[in-house]
Amino acid sequence: MRSDKKDILGLQEMPIADIEEILDTAISMKKLLSSGTKRTPHLQGKTILCLFYEDSTRTRLSFELASKYMSANQANITASGSSVSKGETLLDTARTIDVMGADVIVIRHPMSGAPHMLAKNVGASVVNAGDGMHEHPTQGLLDMFTIIEKKGSVEGLRVAIIGDVQHSRVARSNIWGLQKMGASVCVAGPPTMMPREIERIGAEVFDTVHEAVTDADVVIGLRLQLERQKQGLYPNAREYSKFFGIDQNKLRLAKPDVLVLHPGPVNRGVEITSDVVDADYSAINEQVTNGVAVRMSILYHLTRR
Repeated sequence: MRSDKKDILGLQEMPIADIEEILDTAISMKKLLSSGTKRTPHLQGKTILCLFYEDSTRTRLSFELASKYMSANQANITASGSSVSKGETLLDTARTIDVMGADVIVIRHPMSGAPHMLAKNVGASVVNAGDGMHEHPTQGLLDMFTIIEKKGSVEGLRVAIIGDVQHSRVARSNIWGLQKMGASVCVAGPPTMMPREIERIGAEVFDTVHEAVTDADVVIGLRLQLERQKQGLYPNAREYSKFFGIDQNKLRLAKPDVLVLHPGPVNRGVEITSDVVDADYSAINEQVTNGVAVRMSILYHLTRR
């Protein structure tokens, strides 16, 4: 990565060279994870702080493990367990963390653009761990890493993203990232969950899952973002599963060696059936391991500047 690269805020603005370098370094980090020691001194003396204003299991835990595996000092702050609950602003909280000597602040926030605002006002590097309905760049990077592991490359692949696109920051990061790396991306989901700008940023929009997954090399299911939705976007879980759930019958239209991904947590039987989650062509569990490796790579590069 460029020596002046301070933050990881989104894949929309990230140069291809930076994406490639993060993914290349993640290969070495995954080898470390599979070793017996799981320890490297790369971040010794560095402080990584996770500032999460929304619930998270996979993302927060993977950043925590990535920090500890690389010998960093690591701490977590949640909105309910901090002065935020007393009315302190995000900026004041971040500046307090900054003057305490944090080297990297990993933030998840319900407001789109919060990490960008933070990055302009603190000296620490800022990593966007999900901002509103905008982006989730580290998820996009780990998805690309998983695809490259399984397919050898992203270039030339047809990737179908299925589900609640409107509320999904994962979908946006994947569309920007995958297209930069040479994939063609299409989406399908309920019309009430399909934003207009998705087509404008290059994704092909289909009305049905059957059309979207036809000849697809990779199918990515999305979580129903119930915490962001207004009521009435779909009739019920059974209807959603019937028309927009990913199942083996629909996947028969994809390439014979199709790869299935999902950012988790999975609502089994709604967004995706259990037999697909547990199938040999599913890499959903491997995505979790790859998330640690990719986040180790990100922290490594940001602390080298």
